[in-house]
Amino acid sequence: MNETLRGKVALVAGATRGAGRGIAVALGEAGATVYCTGRSTQAGRSEMDRPETLEETAALVDAAGGKGIAVRVDHLVRDEVRELVARIEREQGALHLLVNDIFGATKIEWNKTVWESDLDFGLRSLRLAIDTHAITSHFAIPLLLKAPGGLVIEINDGTEAYNGTRYRNSFFYDLAKAAVLRMGFALGHELKSHGATGLSLSPGWMRSEAMLEAFDVREDNWRDAIAHVPGFAIAESPTFVGRAVVALAADPDVARWNGQSLSSGQLARVYGFTDVDGSQPDAWRYMLDAEAGDVDANAYR
Repeated sequence: MNETLRGKVALVAGATRGAGRGIAVALGEAGATVYCTGRSTQAGRSEMDRPETLEETAALVDAAGGKGIAVRVDHLVRDEVRELVARIEREQGALHLLVNDIFGATKIEWNKTVWESDLDFGLRSLRLAIDTHAITSHFAIPLLLKAPGGLVIEINDGTEAYNGTRYRNSFFYDLAKAAVLRMGFALGHELKSHGATGLSLSPGWMRSEAMLEAFDVREDNWRDAIAHVPGFAIAESPTFVGRAVVALAADPDVARWNGQSLSSGQLARVYGFTDVDGSQPDAWRYMLDAEAGDVDANAYR
């Protein structure tokens, strides 16, 4: 995939860690210029209070072969997003790819009803998951439309096939992820007549920094966790969804996916890319099949 996106400009909103970092680095590997935004920098952490920084992500983009530009932006603050887009236009003259990967919730109260949940945390999570995406799209898409063939990708947790009929174990989380799915559909509708494409994309069970910590493993020994949770065998690295984004951005016929809900495992079978271990994990197909009976997660890699 090297050099396939040389000359292209991408904005990865929410690039500090997890899927956002994996996407930014994969875009760098393909030669793109990547604006990496979020709230955690060397100068201070966001409310998530995690150690990863935007500067680290930008440096990884550079090391991969692209150009990484770290910009601290609170995507709930309209003036900051407006200035970010103005800066991209001043410095690059165009924007070809917008990836909305913003969330940043510090607390999800699993298996609690809406009346049992902490209302302040719940409403804050909705603002972080929904308002940030709407604000960013509002200001960034006009610049994106100045160049033909623009692409907007809404990063989500779960596909329409899965989320559409299943409760995600939290009123607020369920609502947030349903909204992002609908954003991909709505943007596809609005962008189509302008020669651009909008869609939603979900990684599977992703080995983010926080997930590895939760299982007390590292990326180099993550399989040790399978002994305790067999389903973790389907886990994928953040690089996998990054390669899915690169495949979409480099596809001259990307409009065929307009308005659709996609997954990294699904796209790997179409475009032929693999995860870092050479496999093609299809987590959402596994999870759907696992509901019908006992299946081996390793068979879905």
